[in-house]
Amino acid sequence: MTIEAINEQLLRAIGVGVALLDRQTFQFGFSNDTFDEWFSNENQSTQLQQLFPDLDVPAMQESLATNGRHTSEIRFKRKRRTLIIALDFTAANEDVVVLVCQNITRIKELESMIDSYSMMVERNTRELKREKEQVEKLLLNIMPRSVYEEFKTFGVVTPQMYDPVSVLMLDFVGFTDMVVSQDPSVTVTELNDIYSAFDRIGEQFGCERIKTIGDAYITVAGLPDPTPDHAKAIANTAIRFVRYLTRRNLSHPHQWHCRIGLSTGSVVGSVVGIHKYVYDIFGPAVNLASRLQEFSEPMQISVQDDVAHVLKDQFDLENVGAKTIRGFGEQDVWLLSDNN
Repeated sequence: MTIEAINEQLLRAIGVGVALLDRQTFQFGFSNDTFDEWFSNENQSTQLQQLFPDLDVPAMQESLATNGRHTSEIRFKRKRRTLIIALDFTAANEDVVVLVCQNITRIKELESMIDSYSMMVERNTRELKREKEQVEKLLLNIMPRSVYEEFKTFGVVTPQMYDPVSVLMLDFVGFTDMVVSQDPSVTVTELNDIYSAFDRIGEQFGCERIKTIGDAYITVAGLPDPTPDHAKAIANTAIRFVRYLTRRNLSHPHQWHCRIGLSTGSVVGSVVGIHKYVYDIFGPAVNLASRLQEFSEPMQISVQDDVAHVLKDQFDLENVGAKTIRGFGEQDVWLLSDNN
């Protein structure tokens, strides 16, 4: 057996498709068994363009003339399965082009699977990021950012004393009757609008809303970051709460009237709960603010004596005399008015 015959047998036996083409006419002069198995049923033509109608022959000719090589891919159906074949044209000399065909179907399927998994991972990552942002937003609604950062880092929050701070306690007049007599969804919607407005007002003066309990709203100035003008900040916040409700009542059928108590003192802040987290404050200043709001008439702001002395040169204050405050004994109570 001659060397040429041996080479031809080897070419026919290998697992890639091999064909030889005339460089001028692009007619097939030789093809091995693998090539014939893949393409014999496609077209009996010996012309390259007819066998591969989607092949860009001018681009191939230009690549062969420039680089001596051209690569491409084709897809076709074989027994209800789509095969993807990589075509590699190489100019052997001026007369012959060698075409090597490799079945890359499995490689493309794996690449597709990898792309699919990558997209799934990216989608899951985006969803996890979105859920993380939602959790962070929720936690920031119930605790100050510095407390949240400590909780996120260590998993616990150390109870901390804040002294001094100013506390605002607000309660709506006739809220229970309103809930019973009116559409609950309307009441809740309006309450949400009011609390959202209160939050925006408080943020302007550096106040931290601690919590809402039904119709009660508690916010603090001087927490978590110390503020020298915490009493002034809480007074401005209270005045604008009343001003907001007064203006709102002019254009809404449901009238909302509040009572407000302001106090200054020390509080302890911490996260309470194991599975359901709540950030809360405790201490004399909280209790005193609650007691003071009970002395207020609708749309009035009651202020403890210590706060009044700090604010008397900056705000309109009226001494309403000594009151017996449960848990605090007898103290002078003042009314804070909007002088605008």
